[in-house]
Amino acid sequence: MSRQVFAHYMVGICDGQTQDQWVNEIKTAKQAGIDGFALNIGPSDYWTQPQLHNAYAAAEQVGGFVLFISFDMAAGNWSVQQVVDLVNTYKNSRAQLKVDGKPFVSTFEGPGWADNWNAVRQQTGGIFLVPDWSSLGAQGVGGKLGLIDGAFSWGAWPQAGQTKMNTGDDIAYKNALRGKKYMMGVSPYFYTNLPQWNKNWYSSSESLWFDRWQHVLDVMPDFVEIITWNDYGESSYICDTNPRQVVQGADKYISGYDHSGFRAILPYFIQAYKAGNRNLPLNHEDKAVAWYRTTPVRCAGDGGTVWGQGGNNSAANGARDVISIVAATNGQKSVTVDIGGNAQTFTTQAGSPLSYFEMPFNGRFGPVTIKLNGKAKTGPAITNNCPPCGHVVFNSVVINV
Repeated sequence: MSRQVFAHYMVGICDGQTQDQWVNEIKTAKQAGIDGFALNIGPSDYWTQPQLHNAYAAAEQVGGFVLFISFDMAAGNWSVQQVVDLVNTYKNSRAQLKVDGKPFVSTFEGPGWADNWNAVRQQTGGIFLVPDWSSLGAQGVGGKLGLIDGAFSWGAWPQAGQTKMNTGDDIAYKNALRGKKYMMGVSPYFYTNLPQWNKNWYSSSESLWFDRWQHVLDVMPDFVEIITWNDYGESSYICDTNPRQVVQGADKYISGYDHSGFRAILPYFIQAYKAGNRNLPLNHEDKAVAWYRTTPVRCAGDGGTVWGQGGNNSAANGARDVISIVAATNGQKSVTVDIGGNAQTFTTQAGSPLSYFEMPFNGRFGPVTIKLNGKAKTGPAITNNCPPCGHVVFNSVVINV
């Protein structure tokens, strides 16, 4: 089966969404080169069934876009019958992703549920199971190969206290899977500050969107799952912001923090991955994307945010005051970034379509403008004013040209 790229979609926050809204989101994702959505669902939301119906109907309507269910095993207790009924309901949809003729099924966690999957197979006529059991680690997943058809790794961010991540875990998964399918997690960003769920950390994301796609080109997994399409609470979204889906408490770091620009160069990343060629010539116009926080990290207190999941250090010790820039160009081009009238020009690489740059704030404030090939886009200003929430917001805004 050819390589495919999916995006993790949080169904639990889309109560009341219409089929037309699903159609629009599917079209938007498809335009970015995404092949389908992994539909994350919990066991108890009353809107799960109507929203799955809308999603599958919309994907069938649009065409050329697949869906599969990702059972969130951390969201509550699932019965075997619940899982069987959902698989059976959608397995024959034209939009259902199938591998080897079987409906593709995934999870968020759930290794304690592992022994139930054989019963699901028996009562559904077979599934292609690629769960995320990241809590077991690659070696632990490798000990359950008889139950699965592949595995998905949720490891898509640097660990606590680290500014970068590497492909060590990805290689470990591929080795442990012994030829079974590997689905690799890729994410642009991570910041959450939701005390009601005891979540308050920032994972270093200055170069993450660029780095992780380079990792994909190194590892060449069978599938890629972007984490996420619309998880606002964890700042990993790449969709157009939908205020109705923003969970309580997250608005303070989501409103005004557009991430849609992350999609601007996604088609090239995906094309290079599918072609297995990191120097694939561009088949579209030159593009550049920039992301940045709108305040220096020391403009106010850190709000109790730590650096990385389970970390002990302040996120202020890990976050860097830089504008991150990725350019996808044909040949050498000039990319100019301006902070309040103070400009710096970067030259893209001659031998590669992709280039990554960083521009430090260096005490400069004002609107941020990025320019390429005579086109310009201006984003929100960098200021030294404490955000209204009373502490530093570690999310970034994204602009593209």
